[in-house]
Amino acid sequence: MRRRDLLLSSAALAAWPRIGAAQRPARPARIGWLTAQRPPSLVPYVQAFRSSLAELGFAEGKNLAIDFRYGDDDITKVRALADELVRLPADLLVVQGEAVLEVKLLSLPVPVVYAYSGDPVAAGLAESLARPNANMTGLTYLAVELSGKRLELLRELAPDVRRVALLANPVCPGQNSERANAEATAARMRLDVDHVPARTSDELSAAFKKMRADRTQAISLFADGFTVQNRAAIVDFALAHRLPLVSSWPVFRQRRALHLRAAPGRLVPPPRLLRRPRPAWHQARRAADRAADDDRDDRQPQDRRRDRASGAADGAGPRRPRDPLTGAHRKYADAAAASASTAPTIAAPWKRPTNAGPLASAART
Repeated sequence: MRRRDLLLSSAALAAWPRIGAAQRPARPARIGWLTAQRPPSLVPYVQAFRSSLAELGFAEGKNLAIDFRYGDDDITKVRALADELVRLPADLLVVQGEAVLEVKLLSLPVPVVYAYSGDPVAAGLAESLARPNANMTGLTYLAVELSGKRLELLRELAPDVRRVALLANPVCPGQNSERANAEATAARMRLDVDHVPARTSDELSAAFKKMRADRTQAISLFADGFTVQNRAAIVDFALAHRLPLVSSWPVFRQRRALHLRAAPGRLVPPPRLLRRPRPAWHQARRAADRAADDDRDDRQPQDRRRDRASGAADGAGPRRPRDPLTGAHRKYADAAAASASTAPTIAAPWKRPTNAGPLASAART
């Protein structure tokens, strides 16, 4: 993120030809920051953007002023906010996320630098990555290969997962490339993936019903402006049904989802998303074991209880050997031992058979 914000700051200054290191403006430079998201979701990006501009010689309150406009997860507010920034007037607009497509339709008279998660070529923002359109330039956060990497890390965290839903906005430029990469990775890993599109609130509700009907075991979320605006509903659905949810943006991590950043190997697990509840028989057994320990301690002589307490306080003292068989394995082992004790023809491996017949008598003689 730090490197990308530095690139975004550099692109902003490069798009503003009258500002340079040796040419300071007569008045502070004025940048308009425009996004359809809420302020809390972009705090780390704004901080990195400001610090990167400071490294390039521009500090707020001295030779720089930044005007922030947020759409509060309402994309319909973007056009009015863009016109408001132009009337200030802002010398340059920095546009983030889904608001980029709205600004593209306005043909504003000021330079625009964007940070976009989709494919800028497929979105019509540029003829190619080397040739931007009109007065717009910027960078993309799209990392197609990470959609498959997220499935690999999901398998490592939840090895029993077999059915994964690919929840995505079908009109987001670049999602087809992410989907193709994810499906290729899933085929190699023998995962059953299902593409679940959603671009409106009604379609998102239908997607939730479909995932419940299909008994989905995990969700891989393709991040874009729509999924960010509906992140509360998506993450709450995953938590309610105890489904691991993995995505690429830290804004979902703030609501306790997994996220894999564009930097390779940066996986941030959720605090309790993958923790399964203990079965009832396990909890009952643990309670019985604790009660038995307390009863045994109460029946010991006073001096022995005192010695055990002092030994535990010193970090020394005897400990019960850990039972290698727990849960269902112990239950089956106890049943097998009980059945073996009722069969007199089966001898324990460390005892001589008592009814092995004439061969055993010959061996004794």
